[in-house]
Amino acid sequence: MTPADNPIRSALDLALAQQRKAYFANPVPSLQDRKTDLRTLQRFIRENKQALCDAISADYGNRSRHETLLAEIFPAVDGVDHAIRHLRRWMKPQRRAVDWRNFFGASNRVIPQPLGVVGVIVPWNFPVNLSLVPLIYIFAAGNRALVKMSENSRHLAKLLIEKMPAYFPPEKLQFFDETGGVGVEFSQLPFDHLLFTGSGTTGRAVMAAAAQNLCPVTLELGGKAPAIVCDDFPMKLAAERILFVKYLNAGQICTTVDHAWLPQQRIAEFVELARSIVPKRYSVLDSPDYTSIIDERSFDRLLHALDDARERGATLVQLLPGPAFDRATRKIAPHIVLNAPDDSALLQREIFGPILPLRGYTSLDSVIDSINAGPRPLAIYPFSNDGQRVQMLLDRVMSGGVSVNDALFHVGQHDLPFGGVGDSGMGHYHGHEGFQTFSKLRPVFYQARFSSLKFLWPPYGKFADRVLAFLTR
Repeated sequence: MTPADNPIRSALDLALAQQRKAYFANPVPSLQDRKTDLRTLQRFIRENKQALCDAISADYGNRSRHETLLAEIFPAVDGVDHAIRHLRRWMKPQRRAVDWRNFFGASNRVIPQPLGVVGVIVPWNFPVNLSLVPLIYIFAAGNRALVKMSENSRHLAKLLIEKMPAYFPPEKLQFFDETGGVGVEFSQLPFDHLLFTGSGTTGRAVMAAAAQNLCPVTLELGGKAPAIVCDDFPMKLAAERILFVKYLNAGQICTTVDHAWLPQQRIAEFVELARSIVPKRYSVLDSPDYTSIIDERSFDRLLHALDDARERGATLVQLLPGPAFDRATRKIAPHIVLNAPDDSALLQREIFGPILPLRGYTSLDSVIDSINAGPRPLAIYPFSNDGQRVQMLLDRVMSGGVSVNDALFHVGQHDLPFGGVGDSGMGHYHGHEGFQTFSKLRPVFYQARFSSLKFLWPPYGKFADRVLAFLTR
């Protein structure tokens, strides 16, 4: 099938052509133009805040309004303010040292310039955050954007497609729903940059498609991010912080604590603390503060993983009274799992749900060896008040990011780059690094009126021999 026979591809090609034409007409928007775009994006969020919360909750079945405000709306609104405060400095050309051989008044600059049109492929778990926060840095860098939403974000996609044209023209920003086949065609477009957030399996396919156009990609994937609680850290504080992050959004976060390493002799203490802490936060399974699993396939996958662990000798600790799950609302009670086999589904693949395996250790070296034997995680979470011990973990365990004595919060720091490493992704966005990701850092050499290289023009002779001998001595 040719693009002309494919209505999805035709619509995407038209949208890309429209934005690229607008880019060529105004390739370097002014500081004021970029600030206007950012303020318009912020105004959209503020004016549609409740509608955004309602749409996401409808897509989930139930999504805590407070979680949406905390994890999606606030980072986007606050991120705009941060970008506007720093944008003039980010845009300023950088002076670079001039090689002494060109000392006759030559100069060097690095000029950040817009790439053009950026594609964004958005997952369902934080669809406002992971669509609008990247737009902050895409617009700050002076670009235009096409955004493809997830098939599990139908209500939100409908809202964005209907509402956004009142704020941005299509030659600046367009959203697309996943109606079947859109994602494949979208990843094959010749963007100037492509940002994908999602699973490693899909990320590999997206990268392969982008490679056909030599399109640079930023991949934000996931993995099994561990918490590592050291024996000097207060267990109650560790439990409070780990359990908050783990059951936020019912564990459906790429940077959540996938599993926790604890000193072997303190696992029982953590379990008793969890039995006390979690019911105070959610009380019952149908609490409006507790989020549903996104779809039936994910719901069944998590139940199967629990059954698999139980049948193979693991101990399941349910942390809420009443039923362990409710299929009608797709809610699964928070669980802790003890003694899960190393080859169980819970320890082999990213959990992405409200299930926390606890793993005991007697030596930190064994923890380090176990983590390093697998793919590099998107984050690690060391808990220790011993600075040397924390530094040792940072030195010996590579990950995309780190929060020390808490979990997840490195992601929300606007002035820190966010990104994976190895199997957990590549590239960065957020903060100045986000601006740079969506810019071409263009080196420009300004030659002086007189060039010292004139002494080395052909025909070469003895003087050139002496100069080159000196330069290569």
